[in-house]
Amino acid sequence: MDDSAEDTRPPGLTRQHMGIAPGLPLAASEGGIEALRGDIQRLFDIEAIKQLKHAYFRCLDTANWDELQALFHPDISVHFIGGSYEWRFQGRDEYLTALRRSFHRQSIGQHNGHSPEIQLLGSTEATGIWYLADHMWMLNHRHLTSGTALYWDRYEKLEGRWVIRSTCYRRIYEMHQPIATPLTLGAHYLAEHGAPPDEG
Repeated sequence: MDDSAEDTRPPGLTRQHMGIAPGLPLAASEGGIEALRGDIQRLFDIEAIKQLKHAYFRCLDTANWDELQALFHPDISVHFIGGSYEWRFQGRDEYLTALRRSFHRQSIGQHNGHSPEIQLLGSTEATGIWYLADHMWMLNHRHLTSGTALYWDRYEKLEGRWVIRSTCYRRIYEMHQPIATPLTLGAHYLAEHGAPPDEG
């Protein structure tokens, strides 16, 4: 490959590009009971961050805005790069407004995040990488988007509770398919709980 052509490529999805620095070591501390308490607290923090992100995906697909709002830092920053779109938002209200427009009564969402890589940077800061697999049906546009992406997040612990401070993703792949015939749906949760179609 021509070196000059290689230089024009966007940065790869490396830990360096995502700004993921090594975190605290996952090793037992030397010392007594207080050191052990610290080790246990770090394990609890990692579990709490995993539950935070799983709640994010659950609340997205169920348009659960009240719970979702509680997962975000008030000044959250968002940058998503898809194959056919790019989202940038600053602040919880701006991001939630955009989500409400997407998860409306004529949409169906399925977002699964797995393979977490959580790095604790201290007692109140952490980062995480997640592998996303998703499908998003827009029934009013007769369109399906599906694919995978890598998320990389920063988390902050506020008043004893972890929240998402910043979140980014970039697609690994993205596919678009027209919905040729009307879908026969035995259940459609967002039809009842999503935003009205004219807001979507």
